[in-house]
Amino acid sequence: MDLVTPDVGLLFWTFISFAILFFLLKKFAWKPIVGTVNDREKSIKEALASAEAAKLEMQNLTADNERILKEARAEREMMMKEAREIKTKMIADAKEEAKESADKMIAQAQSAIESEKKAAVAELKSQVASLSIEIAEKVMKSELSDSDKQLKLVEDMLGKATLN
Repeated sequence: MDLVTPDVGLLFWTFISFAILFFLLKKFAWKPIVGTVNDREKSIKEALASAEAAKLEMQNLTADNERILKEARAEREMMMKEAREIKTKMIADAKEEAKESADKMIAQAQSAIESEKKAAVAELKSQVASLSIEIAEKVMKSELSDSDKQLKLVEDMLGKATLN
């Protein structure tokens, strides 16, 4: 038997075996295999479509998140600006109120000082007047106790007095 030259009987039975195997595979295995391959292809396409949809949704969510983040930052900045304005206004109001209160206290103190000054001046005038009267009494007593001095005082007064 030569290995290079094929035997006709072997070729016939190989062909028959192949045809039977082909028929059986076509009848029983080809449809399930093709169906499984088609189902797998379909599920892969669906998975790819789903992945693409998820990717688009993620892009949309990312864009939404960035937009929301920008809005939140803008709102935060606005709130911070308002808080700074309120703080500045409160400080200005407190300064104004403190200035008004200080001005009022200064005015009251000046008024109290003025009234104390007037009272002190009046007291001083009163004391000066009573002291002047006492001195005048003492001078007059010493001057009027001597009759020569009395006459001289009257003459001096009459000399200084002018008749109009």
